[in-house]
Amino acid sequence: MKNKKITYRNNIQKKYLNLILNKKLDKKYSNILKHIVTNLDTKKDTLHSLSKKFKFNFNTKDLNKFKKFKTIVVIGMGGSILGSEALYYFLEKKNKKNFLFFNDIDEDKLKKLKTKKDLKNILFIVISKSGNTIETLSNFFALDIVKKNSKNIIIISEKFDNTLYSLSRKMKLFHIEHKNYIVGRYSVLSEASMVPAYLMGVNINRFRKNLLNHFQNKNRKFLKESSIMLTNLLKSNKFKNLIFFNYASRLDKFLYWNQQLIAESLGKKGKGFLPLISKAPRDHHSLAQLYLDGPKDKIFYIFSEDTNNDKKIRIQKADQRMNFLHNKNLTQIKDAQRNAFIEVLKKNNIPFREFKIKDFSESTLGEFLSYFMLETAIIGRLLNINPFDQPAVEQIKVNTKELLV
Repeated sequence: MKNKKITYRNNIQKKYLNLILNKKLDKKYSNILKHIVTNLDTKKDTLHSLSKKFKFNFNTKDLNKFKKFKTIVVIGMGGSILGSEALYYFLEKKNKKNFLFFNDIDEDKLKKLKTKKDLKNILFIVISKSGNTIETLSNFFALDIVKKNSKNIIIISEKFDNTLYSLSRKMKLFHIEHKNYIVGRYSVLSEASMVPAYLMGVNINRFRKNLLNHFQNKNRKFLKESSIMLTNLLKSNKFKNLIFFNYASRLDKFLYWNQQLIAESLGKKGKGFLPLISKAPRDHHSLAQLYLDGPKDKIFYIFSEDTNNDKKIRIQKADQRMNFLHNKNLTQIKDAQRNAFIEVLKKNNIPFREFKIKDFSESTLGEFLSYFMLETAIIGRLLNINPFDQPAVEQIKVNTKELLV
């Protein structure tokens, strides 16, 4: 499937698919899609952020007072922060501010930030859907910046009796409600990522321009084909690993968001893919041997960009052995490496998919994010699992709290 901004392509051989199962999944898919489309406009639906009727829980006019900050620190975990980090790097040429992301417990990184004498001149956006995320609260409190009426703190959490919301009320901090029916990894187009995006200086309304493109004729066919095909491969138990082979550095953080989306949504009841991120062409020289000649349990997602680097290579006349590189630019070399890798996949009948970005804009990213959200949710339903919960993760949280009490 091609459009002006993104190319989507599947290359998965029919021999890997159970055609009888395909027919059963086809019928089930129609019911699932109908359910999604029918409920998309419902305010309590997890995918409601894709709806044209979706409304933010904030007014951009209220955020304008924070535009004076040149450095912004975002504190969160998982889906609460991976989305805004993906936006920041995807749209790096449009960003007008310096952003730092705290999405782990990193004492050295925290100490480095605390040594700055101008913490009052830094805006802190603290995001936790539950308002009780241990890592987020630990980083926030370790900074020791909370004072009554602090003008450099934004809290985003659910609006009920939780730590962050209670703190915002007690200390009179600026608070934005996180919708309680949208889980973290599906929150990228809601308050959790759109507040940071607005303060980056990008146009948050443009993210919504192409969100429902996947329901149009050609796009609809690709979404259906892909969802059924991947479910079929999962049910075969032959393919356990998704390798995100990435030739576009601006997609690095997007892939971390996508990794969580797929792993946390589909990894249940003994099912699921393990999504692994690989950087290309670097990993041609480290992991490709295993990928291509090791266990045949992998599906490759090839990510690339359609850009042009005008800087040409000049080969010294003294050495003619590398003349084939002369007058080539870096884009041509990287494209050749990608195409060479794809040819090897084809030759060895290894299943793969291609995604090529032609335009790094808000609307393109909105379309890309929404595609994977829809595809993942549909696969979950085809597998008879709930793609919107994470019971194993919740157990880790409970155990951690018990060990600390």
